[in-house]
Amino acid sequence: MRDDLVPGALEILGWIERIYAQGIRRPGYPADRWAEEFCAERFRDFGLENVRLEPAPLPYWEPRSWSLHARGEDGEIELPCFPLPHSAPTEEIELPLVPFDPESPSAVEGKASLHDTTLLRIPPASPVTGGSAVEEVVGDDIEMAMRPGGRVFDSRGSFDGAMQVLPFGSRFQWVMEPALEAGAAAYIGALTDYPGDSCQYYVPYDGVARPIPGLWIRGSDGARLRSMLDTGSVRVRLRVDSIREEITSYNVVGELPGADPEWVVIGSHHDGPWCSAVEDGSGIALVLAQAAYWSKLPEAERPHRLVFLLNAGHMVGSAGCHAFIDAHAEDLERIVLELHLEHAAREFVERDGALVPSGEPETRWFFTSRITALESSVAEALEAEKLDRSLILAPDAFTDQPTTDGGPFHPRGVPLVDYLTAPFYLFDEMDRMDKIDVASLVPVTRVAVRLVESTKGISAAAMRSTS
Repeated sequence: MRDDLVPGALEILGWIERIYAQGIRRPGYPADRWAEEFCAERFRDFGLENVRLEPAPLPYWEPRSWSLHARGEDGEIELPCFPLPHSAPTEEIELPLVPFDPESPSAVEGKASLHDTTLLRIPPASPVTGGSAVEEVVGDDIEMAMRPGGRVFDSRGSFDGAMQVLPFGSRFQWVMEPALEAGAAAYIGALTDYPGDSCQYYVPYDGVARPIPGLWIRGSDGARLRSMLDTGSVRVRLRVDSIREEITSYNVVGELPGADPEWVVIGSHHDGPWCSAVEDGSGIALVLAQAAYWSKLPEAERPHRLVFLLNAGHMVGSAGCHAFIDAHAEDLERIVLELHLEHAAREFVERDGALVPSGEPETRWFFTSRITALESSVAEALEAEKLDRSLILAPDAFTDQPTTDGGPFHPRGVPLVDYLTAPFYLFDEMDRMDKIDVASLVPVTRVAVRLVESTKGISAAAMRSTS
């Protein structure tokens, strides 16, 4: 590694600041269009060749206005809320409110169904170590099934006795489905015990249109509604004005020739649910850091052809990644490694009713294909850079593929290392610049450089054969 060529933390942070300053960066929004051009310009500035925008069709969703009122025995209240992405719009409707009971789901038919959603809380090392705590959290929910295994890097013992709050519940994206299956006319989701008591929660982000309106409310307001229901009937008035239409967004691609024509793909995504410093302003910047580094090296010192990829539409089911894979289906066999970089995040915790930094980086996940040589390369890179609070995970540690924008490469047999952190605020408006773990920017960049270097002399076929 050429230490003098690795971009510094302030340079990487500066890219994040520029991206964040553009505003809400949902797929197809003006800030997202700006990000496409910004990334392409940086690629050209670095001297990458064949810089291009590849089309990625996807659904555009924009909520314009929304409201929720509840009326009980003691009068009417207005509740802060946020529409569930891609749920149905509605003119103002009034419905009885009924708490959802899985033992008698038909009670919500034709009504507004009140649900509690609680974010998962797990010991940070449990995706590797397993144990009773994981079994208690997961239960019998088929949407979430941890498969322990891998390796923990925590030389300071910072995980001991700790709990990590993940940004999703045990059903991931499928939060409205029980209400839909029961025939509810609307969904009201209370974010119970949500740190910071927010309702600005951009889930689901699979881009699937759901046929009834849905609104997130704060956990404290969910408790308030249940208290009202304890004393009598409650009716809600809700309204959601939103649009959904098909558009074309673009993956940003640039390349650097290397020692041979086989590929190493280095990627992330350029959209986000809000202004989203961590998700994924930081991922964009980490990919730019790789492009900046490798562009300064002679062609012969790059182990393979390097393909830099910033996908569109992560927040609509990784539409851009799927579009790239479909467009390059014949090239997948030549990919030696797909390296995805997402989320340089600080850990925040709730203390005395306030969210404060814990002083630690968020737990780092490195989803790694079950290839012995590749797992060893990740371990060596983490040890060399002393990147503690890291886990090496199998690609299917949580679901059938990594819970990353690069996850769709895994079912296609592409060897991958996908770096990700999962702070609870990942899909929330509170993902601002103070959430960036500046101290991680250079070490993660250096780990990524080491991983690319580790592929020198290894062909795509050889990588796949070393399991």
